Amino acid sequence: MTDRTTLHAPWALLPGGWARDVAITVAPDGTIGAVAADAPCGSAVPLAGPVLPGMTNLHSHAFQYAMAGLAETRSPSGEDHFWSWRETMYRFLARLTPDDVEAIAAQLCVALLKGGFTAVVEFHYLQADIAGAPYADPAEMAWRILAAARQAGIARTILPSLYRHGGFGRPPGEGQRRFLLPAESVLDIIAALRREAASDPLLRVGAAPHSLRAVTVEELGAFAAAVRRADPAAPLHIHAAEQPREVEECRATTGQRPVERLLAHLPVDRRWCVVHATHMDAAETAALAATGAVAGLCPTTEGNLGDGVFPFLGWRAAGGAFGIGTDSHVGTDAAGELRMLEYAQRLRHLRRAVGASPEQPSSGTALWSAAASSGAQAAAQPTGAIAPGRRADLVVLDGAHPMLAGRDGAAIGDTLVFAPAPGLVRDVHVAGRRVIVAGHHADEEAIATRFAVTMRCLLA
Repeated sequence: MTDRTTLHAPWALLPGGWARDVAITVAPDGTIGAVAADAPCGSAVPLAGPVLPGMTNLHSHAFQYAMAGLAETRSPSGEDHFWSWRETMYRFLARLTPDDVEAIAAQLCVALLKGGFTAVVEFHYLQADIAGAPYADPAEMAWRILAAARQAGIARTILPSLYRHGGFGRPPGEGQRRFLLPAESVLDIIAALRREAASDPLLRVGAAPHSLRAVTVEELGAFAAAVRRADPAAPLHIHAAEQPREVEECRATTGQRPVERLLAHLPVDRRWCVVHATHMDAAETAALAATGAVAGLCPTTEGNLGDGVFPFLGWRAAGGAFGIGTDSHVGTDAAGELRMLEYAQRLRHLRRAVGASPEQPSSGTALWSAAASSGAQAAAQPTGAIAPGRRADLVVLDGAHPMLAGRDGAAIGDTLVFAPAPGLVRDVHVAGRRVIVAGHHADEEAIATRFAVTMRCLLA
């Protein structure tokens, strides 16, 4: 953008709820300068329909998108679970080149944009080459993911991962060789990405100690401290308590449960995101919520892997913040993740409207607003709300869509989340620039062609 632009929406989801006839002024740098409800359109640019704040995808392993649909066959033993899926994933990634990963990530980013995500957080642990050695430039894979995100136009937060062990008290296995770099090398990659971020307003950089299975608390403490010394605001993400076996092994080896151990040894605060956190007890739930850390929920992947159901009611009662991610990318739709989250809770608690509250009785609105805000926090991105000072990351619905006929206010949000229909998301803006226009991306044909060629080669 070269000039200040004013957009006009018939309805917009603002921090205080849905408002009618909203004028959104966007500055040349892509930030929101002013927001006014009950405003005439005048000379403003009319949007095609209701608008919501863009959603942050706070947990992505981009390369796993290429596996979607390829790990759904029953094994002869019938013992199919997270741990057997993980072995399939190790075999799949053994062949991936940097070119492959870039092609996969670009296709993923277009799909995420079409699904209402305007930023993605890459939890980046596929870092070494096929033999398990560092690339000539150890940040090679990170550069490829960054190039893909730039081509698609999605905002990006990259979290290089520290991964040192194969489990509690176990050495790494052959399938994990591509994840293993010394802490000093990971810190060098982070430093190189930070230098890049100085000239890229859509890039944020943090770090991701993989899990307490893959790093000891001593290694984690030293690594986190080094990250914080270089950038006190850097986000830190970690997998924890995704599976009951993980909890049992942690307790057997250390005498503590994973989240309990994390809190006992690290200064966890609102700059942290604990991914999954599915199997916390009540004490862990209350203690983690009190830190201000974000729970990174990936409902479709968690359902696909048979992980379990997050203790959402206890978490929210304790004031816990949550965001959503697509993790292995068996789903790429923001509304779909929120719908899966809500429906899993309904099945567990035998009640409806679990995500709503007396203050916000609309389930769809409550879930979207909370996840957008906390997802931005976890990504260290200046988004998550349509408000002055935030970046103009916007999801515009198709006001002419038959599913929106006669619906206004909260009914719009509930329709988006609970009445999915092709074409509801029409346009997507990142920093004020339309990257999805009438459901299409300018480069989608070239990106899809490259992805298809890559997949045929990988699956030959």
